[in-house]
Amino acid sequence: MKKIIALVLVGLSVASCTQTEKGAGIGAASGAIIGGVVTGNVRGAAVGAAIGGVTGAVLGRVSEQPGQCYYRDRYGRRYIDSCPGGY
Repeated sequence: MKKIIALVLVGLSVASCTQTEKGAGIGAASGAIIGGVVTGNVRGAAVGAAIGGVTGAVLGRVSEQPGQCYYRDRYGRRYIDSCPGGY
């Protein structure tokens, strides 16, 4: 449990000022918690942190682009395109 808390604190400390960096930090912290709880070991927490960090960075990057939305096609691939109605 102490290792998971340490990973969470490290994840939160990397959250900086841009939305991409904040998304990556929050995603890494969340992924570490979920991965550690599900697997019960540090390796699961590390994998969860990596996956969460990448996902958070992608979502944070989209939020920096006004008028752009994050979509997923029918094959599960992610892409960014103009939002309907320019929102």
